[in-house]
Amino acid sequence: MTELKNSPVEDFDWEAYEKGESHGEKTREELTKTYDESLNTVKDKEVIEGTIIALNKREAVVNIGYKSDGIIPMSEFRYNPEIKIGDVVEVFIENQEDRKGQLILSHKKARATRSWDRVNEALENDEIIKGYIKCRTKGGMIVDVFGIEAFLPGSQIDVKPIRDYDIFVGKTMEFKVVKINQEFKNVVVSHKALIEAELEQQKRDIIAKLEKGQVLEGTVKNITSYGVFIDLGGVDGLIHITDLSWGRVNHPEEVVSLDQKLNVVILDFDDEKKRIALGLKQLQPHPWDALDADLKVGDKVKGKVVVMADYGAFIEIAPGVEGLIHVSEMSWSQHLRSAQDFMKVGDEIEAVILTLDRDERKMSLGIKQLKDDPWENIETKYPIGSQHTAKVRNFTNFGVFVEIEEGVDGLIHISDLSWTKKIKHPSEFTQIGADIEVQVLEIDKDNRRLSLGHKQLEENPWDVFETVFTLGSIHEGTIIEMLDKGAVIALPYGVEGFATPKHLVKEDGSQAQVDEKLNFKVIEFNKDSKRIILSHSRIFEDEAKAEKAEVKKAKRSTKKAEDAPAMSTPIEKTTLGDLEELAALKEKLSGK
Repeated sequence: MTELKNSPVEDFDWEAYEKGESHGEKTREELTKTYDESLNTVKDKEVIEGTIIALNKREAVVNIGYKSDGIIPMSEFRYNPEIKIGDVVEVFIENQEDRKGQLILSHKKARATRSWDRVNEALENDEIIKGYIKCRTKGGMIVDVFGIEAFLPGSQIDVKPIRDYDIFVGKTMEFKVVKINQEFKNVVVSHKALIEAELEQQKRDIIAKLEKGQVLEGTVKNITSYGVFIDLGGVDGLIHITDLSWGRVNHPEEVVSLDQKLNVVILDFDDEKKRIALGLKQLQPHPWDALDADLKVGDKVKGKVVVMADYGAFIEIAPGVEGLIHVSEMSWSQHLRSAQDFMKVGDEIEAVILTLDRDERKMSLGIKQLKDDPWENIETKYPIGSQHTAKVRNFTNFGVFVEIEEGVDGLIHISDLSWTKKIKHPSEFTQIGADIEVQVLEIDKDNRRLSLGHKQLEENPWDVFETVFTLGSIHEGTIIEMLDKGAVIALPYGVEGFATPKHLVKEDGSQAQVDEKLNFKVIEFNKDSKRIILSHSRIFEDEAKAEKAEVKKAKRSTKKAEDAPAMSTPIEKTTLGDLEELAALKEKLSGK
């Protein structure tokens, strides 16, 4: 840039100059020429350097050594917010004089004119340059560098993950040019590259000093479901979720937040110190050590359900101090049930300490102990012979398990369900969850089990059946089931009998079938075993035998009469009336 020629003219006659007279040997034209030569010679569309002589919010006044100063909008300097009076900047001369005689300059065009050369120089010399972040774009940001729109990938903004790109828009930052595509005139810049070298040195310094048990300050860098990554100043460490707190933690977000600064202790690291395990809870005393020394077995405690399992629930009575309530300690009931039937996570409950081991830091609790044991006075509450309503809980092949109240169970044997029905499985008689009336038959206090009966609530109908189904009596019945060894026959009054195959033969020789309704004769009755044996074929077999016996008897009478000696009274011959009487007897037997 040409310097101003400011040396004064000696013995200058100002009065003569005002009158237009020459001074010495110099004319007015010569003086004008001398003034013009004292200024820079500039050309339109040329890039030169100028000095900022004034600034305001809207524009900058730039002196380029010309007869007038140029004005440039401040928006052209937004890439450099630190610009100040006295700074030398490149300007592009748009016009030496507009219609108002104003010198028109542009800093933006000056930068653009030399931008490509400057960008290539910055890449070649590994130079740090300034750029203005204009806006967001897919995968990163657009940066104004020397008037060129360069691309800043999201991964190159910082060494840590960026969660909010918008906070960088409008900022001026330092960058390095990392890649140029000469063909497409694409430029890629990085801010991360500036700080990586510094961080790498910090990282080496930190790793060299790492020791187990050392306490360092770090910043929460990332939070996952299994733990928290901590930035220790260029070195990352992981606090596993189990090392965040002595208490239960469902998710690390309950304990820490992003960008939070906290102290951590080094628990372990591998040989190369690339995997560093950190702890947070280890900086606090263990809660078991602060547990009330007077707490003992039998004491009542209050706590919150923190974890549920089928076998029980873990109760936190203080942060980091938990006790287990096994499902068997939740109810006096002997039925296998799930712990979820009694409580859920988040419930505030009261419990009794059953065991307490401070050395092992274990505690077992119970809630059923808050209620009286129902078996303590079982003989008084449920004496033998007393009647109650129970709920069916389970079936077995030999009976029904029922519960009279929580913790008081009983068994109804299958033979004690009904006086009359032959039940193969309890499900034929009742169903799980149903109510059933019972009578206490026996009390087994040692095994905490009652023997119960249902049929005992009614009178034994077999006392009456003994007088109805007498031996030889004939009753109408229906075959309801065919078995290998015979058939089950439904009789009046809801009674069932049994007939073997040979007793199911009909008079025509055919075999009786299911659902046939026939007459059956009682050939056996056993009250104790509640057994009635029936026969259909015995009815017509007995009739035939009776008829045969009558015929034999009649023959014997006739022969006896023939062999008798002649008497004065003539022998009477068999008359038609005698035959009618025999027929009537046969009919009578058939009727029976």
